[in-house]
Amino acid sequence: MILNERKIKILEAIINDYIATAEPIGSRTIAKKYDLGISSATIRNEMSDLEELGFIIQPHTSSGRVPSDRGYRLYVDRLLRFRELTEAELSFLRSTVAQNIDHIEYLMRQTAKALTMLTNYTTVVSEPKSQEVKIKHVQVIPFDDTSVITVVVTNNKVVKNNIIKVDHAPDTDILNQISGIVNKAFKEFSFEEIISKKAYSQFLNSPYGKIIDDVFVSVIKTVGQERDMRVYTSGVNNILDFPEFSDIDKAKSVFKALEEKDMLISILEGDGSHSDFGNIKILIGNENSLEQLKDCSIIKTDYKYGENSYGSIGIIGPTRMNYAQVIPVLNSIVKSINDVIRAFSDG
Repeated sequence: MILNERKIKILEAIINDYIATAEPIGSRTIAKKYDLGISSATIRNEMSDLEELGFIIQPHTSSGRVPSDRGYRLYVDRLLRFRELTEAELSFLRSTVAQNIDHIEYLMRQTAKALTMLTNYTTVVSEPKSQEVKIKHVQVIPFDDTSVITVVVTNNKVVKNNIIKVDHAPDTDILNQISGIVNKAFKEFSFEEIISKKAYSQFLNSPYGKIIDDVFVSVIKTVGQERDMRVYTSGVNNILDFPEFSDIDKAKSVFKALEEKDMLISILEGDGSHSDFGNIKILIGNENSLEQLKDCSIIKTDYKYGENSYGSIGIIGPTRMNYAQVIPVLNSIVKSINDVIRAFSDG
């Protein structure tokens, strides 16, 4: 059976209508709403063929049809026309990145929130992960009478700030000396030697030995956090807004996947070769390896943070998600991150 242009137009009408309404559509409604130049009887015959080919299904006993996973796949691969983002949307995404680029946790959280605000879907964002984490610089600065702050800069210009509680904060000159000890140790010793305190054991008996030890522990913690991928989510409860998940058991299944870190990492790092729009990967329904997400689509991509550090962004919604909107939004946020990182690195 040939999938001719008329069948493709009808399939496109069914998919666009279902994305907008979440309601099955019949041949009469298609004839009234879409100017295809053919009768409802002809449309009905073509829909029968599309169903036989597996591109649409009949969910209930009504005459209405909805797209199948196979129908969405054809739509995404051959029919999709991207929506251009408005200048306001582009400005919002650029400002989200620019305002938070110097603090990676805030950037990831705000990126997740921004994408959820623009798409109304669930967003998952991972911190950039580098195969080799190196400490570029550590600076210990005063905060108040009983606290100091360690500012840690890694090889990917990831900046982390940690507050350390002390009995009495030393003056700036002493803190600069401590900073010098820490930076020298990270240049001359291995990470294992630093963890074992071999790199700085000679300083532990000094008047500021406790602070020095706490600073090293803080920096070691930062390295561990960068090695251990952190994942941020936003809009998880948005799943409940879609009628596809009005069944509480189906909703619980999705929530379970989105609550477990290992599953989130699996979502972001799993196979994404089914579709490729530049760096955008799309998984539709049963293409997902996780059983809990068989009723969802995932659109994901990677972003670069530094020379050798990458993170991932995924947007999760029902299979009838607005692909034409989500893909440009993802492309735009990644471009903004890459552009600002490039300027940040060159600065």
